[in-house]
Amino acid sequence: MRIVAINSTNYGSTGNIMLQIADAARKEGHTVLTCCPSSRSNRKKQIRDNIYIGSIIERNIHIHLNKWTGLHGCFSIFSTWRFLKKIDKFKPDIFHLHNLHNCYINLPMLFKYIKKHSIKTVWTLHDCWSFTGQCPYFSSINCDKWKTGCFDCPQINIYPVSKVDQTRKMWKRKRGWFSGVENLTVVTPSEWLASLVKQSFLKDYPVKVINNGIDLDVFKPTESGFRKEHHLENRFILLGVAFAWGYRKGIDVFVELSKRLDDHYSIVLVGTNDETDDQLPDDILTIHTTDNQYELAKIYSAADLFVNPTREDNYPTVNMESIACGTPVLTFRTGGSPEIPDDKTGCVVSADDVDGLTKQIIRISTEKPYNQENCKNRALAFDKTEKYREYLRLYLHQ
Repeated sequence: MRIVAINSTNYGSTGNIMLQIADAARKEGHTVLTCCPSSRSNRKKQIRDNIYIGSIIERNIHIHLNKWTGLHGCFSIFSTWRFLKKIDKFKPDIFHLHNLHNCYINLPMLFKYIKKHSIKTVWTLHDCWSFTGQCPYFSSINCDKWKTGCFDCPQINIYPVSKVDQTRKMWKRKRGWFSGVENLTVVTPSEWLASLVKQSFLKDYPVKVINNGIDLDVFKPTESGFRKEHHLENRFILLGVAFAWGYRKGIDVFVELSKRLDDHYSIVLVGTNDETDDQLPDDILTIHTTDNQYELAKIYSAADLFVNPTREDNYPTVNMESIACGTPVLTFRTGGSPEIPDDKTGCVVSADDVDGLTKQIIRISTEKPYNQENCKNRALAFDKTEKYREYLRLYLHQ
């Protein structure tokens, strides 16, 4: 089987998911082309059987045109034409789409090609962008315009940023582009996102839930000198991990927790940078972004509780990684985040309920209701090998 996989990046959670599924398919004898836009970040990796869509200059032009017109995915005409010519020669049996936003491909051209050639298509949604006029998430502002047609977008200045509100037009265009594909299956990593898809203009497609997976050979209880190195031997460590800290990920919640909790507790945040550090009090220990998963596993293992006050998320990998390392999870009831811990490996409080979050932290540190063994058992459900096999079965039997 010949498979074309497309994503906006070849790194980070969605990029790694694309590449790992591709590797799993190759091991089963399939031929896979991975495709992503040409950018400085994407070109840092040397990847086998990969196509870069367009050039860095063409990508930047698309980004600027989108910013000033609000017409996301309507440009990159020549780079998309060249890309589709290469795909024509490859003659794919399957298209596996991931994130199509961030201004790198002409969407009407891509979907016209898929429809014309009746190519089987799997579309993994990593957020809500595919069925809104612009935004990837809308939970934090309680917006439901996406159900009937977007307009007057309150998030027009948030990614993907635009100076012009074309959300009404873009919602209608996306409905036209994305509807009517003869053989398309929508995949969501969470039940939460699947329920939204079934309320959107994509509702006529079959929807399958395949949770994201992680490498259990990396993320497992791991001994380290982390506590001693940072003088945290007698502290109850609250850990937060993100790679784009901000309001959506709940950075303000950790600031508030640092005011409420006494010095028995220590907050450690991973994935920060100098700009983020400037927003945080001195008693929060920060560790800048790392690509070293083994080091990350050591930090998860050293913590007593993983706190994820995310306000918008699909199926956060960090929750799975923490549980796999033996550390329970406390999270807000938002998106797919509450689907990951079970009653033996963590608990959930209402979104923005910092009082409830604080009470649970104190309860967990006092009662110690969770243990490493239950976390390890729960982590068996996160094995990426089995999750990618589900995709291979979907390719074959779609």
